[in-house]
Amino acid sequence: MSLTPWVAAGLALLAAALPVQARAQVAVAGDWHGVLQSPVGPMTLIVTITQGENGVLRGALESPDQGGRQVPLSSITAADGRLAFTIKAAQISYEGAWVAAEQHWSGVFTQGGKIPLTLRRGLPPARPVVPGLDGLWQGVVTRNEVDLRLVLRVATADRGTIITLDSPDLGANGLPVAGLSRRAQAVSFSVPASGAQFAGTLSDDGARLSGRWTVPGQPDVQVGFVRTRATAEREPRPRSQTLRPPFPYRAEEVTFDNPAASGVTLAGTLTLPEGRGPFPAAILITGSGPQDRDETLLGHKPFAVLADHLTRHGVAVLRYDDRGVGRSTGDFAPATSADFGTDAAAAVRFLLKRAEIDRQAIGLVGHSEGGMVAPIAAAGNDDVRFVILLAGPGTDLTHLMLSQQRLLGLSQGASEEELARMEPVMAQVFAAVAMSAGAEDARARVRAVLTPSALAALKAPEASRELLVQRLANEWFRYFLQYQPAASLSRIHVPVLAVNGSLDRQVPADENLAAIKTALARNPDVTIRKLEGLNHLFQTARTGAIGEYADIAETMSPVVLNIVAEWIQARFARKGTGLR
Repeated sequence: MSLTPWVAAGLALLAAALPVQARAQVAVAGDWHGVLQSPVGPMTLIVTITQGENGVLRGALESPDQGGRQVPLSSITAADGRLAFTIKAAQISYEGAWVAAEQHWSGVFTQGGKIPLTLRRGLPPARPVVPGLDGLWQGVVTRNEVDLRLVLRVATADRGTIITLDSPDLGANGLPVAGLSRRAQAVSFSVPASGAQFAGTLSDDGARLSGRWTVPGQPDVQVGFVRTRATAEREPRPRSQTLRPPFPYRAEEVTFDNPAASGVTLAGTLTLPEGRGPFPAAILITGSGPQDRDETLLGHKPFAVLADHLTRHGVAVLRYDDRGVGRSTGDFAPATSADFGTDAAAAVRFLLKRAEIDRQAIGLVGHSEGGMVAPIAAAGNDDVRFVILLAGPGTDLTHLMLSQQRLLGLSQGASEEELARMEPVMAQVFAAVAMSAGAEDARARVRAVLTPSALAALKAPEASRELLVQRLANEWFRYFLQYQPAASLSRIHVPVLAVNGSLDRQVPADENLAAIKTALARNPDVTIRKLEGLNHLFQTARTGAIGEYADIAETMSPVVLNIVAEWIQARFARKGTGLR
């Protein structure tokens, strides 16, 4: 589900029209750079383009402010005075026009939103070199009795010293840090994303950095950073359920078209148990945001783990990349949950054609937003024979968002006073979007709510007003807030399993399971399970806060894996299927 709007780094960016210019042929090979005025602060981007002997262009994108790793471009074209490139895995695109008088590309950079970006030839000026600070530094600030971890990554290379900040407990990684300065033992820097500033002292042995952490509108706090490694590189965390071959089942790469959506061909993996079959089959539907077939998140692959467990227990599993992600085609950005429902329905039709699959035992398993998409696809679809909701919504979505934001806010150190200021504003915003008749109407309604006093309550600068308007009024969010879970759930008359973790802070278990149970009151086969100690990802957790997701070695609790497998077995075991 969506994270809290006032802490999420992925706010939509301001759109700008491409200037109309005369067509021109431009020598594009080489380095280009520009500064993106993003919601997390100014970010320098470098695009490096090469041209092969056959004229084919290739390129890579680099963000020095976020560590400087080059990411290959998926596609790039330059013709008739227009430059365009994409990075499919990150849902990044750029379209620009050549401005001959200024000798630069002027265009729009898109990643979850749009922002103007001008690209000029050459590399950007090098950053100053700040000696003696390279490495990984870890510290903690305490807000309202909640400890929030801070991780500084400092590295010096050819382009100077780069520093970034991770705030794991706020779900933020690679935030640009500006103004790094060292004078003797005095060190200072700022974090544009939050307005935070640090001023402190480096210990004589260079191992500790102690000082004052200042955030506008909050009391200053002391923080001590300790250098834990000499390099700033991220090391992969151990995952206890990482899958390793050989596997006791067949895995097949498959593709299938969605005739309801032009240009959408979905690619995935179909795993088939050992034995004669035909087998019952589960189709896995991912949560919010562009996800691959494994629902990869923070080094975890929940759907790979779930598919492995089910297939070992006699259930065929189809998991697929979201449209526009991985090997799937189409455009993710404009799609709504209803569109994703047509993708799931296409997956059902694909399995109906497979001889290894029991046509009377095909079901949908949706996690988080997938637990909303599954009922959309199943309602009125006679080919869907069971539905499993893993942390799926049951309440009104406006209520869900407010509940989610309160729980996340408290886990991230927000005070009751801060929440009391923010919640009425967000309730008005959500109501405005839910009542809107279209995108333009939604933008006008949200713009009217976000007065200077409302922005102050959200601790959002007035300059971010249009960014918030674009983010909160997009088509996905409009559909999301207007959706009524009970309407779809009440049309489902096949067996349903609904499972939530007691520590889920994104889809609170008690209220959502109760609403699901009420909506399915006329369904004779409904199983509702609240599992103690599990979070939104169904990991065994301590608090359920999102900052724990990456730290936990477990990807998905064996408890929920067994519940899902046994529930399917109890209803769809057939002689010769291999179910056990």
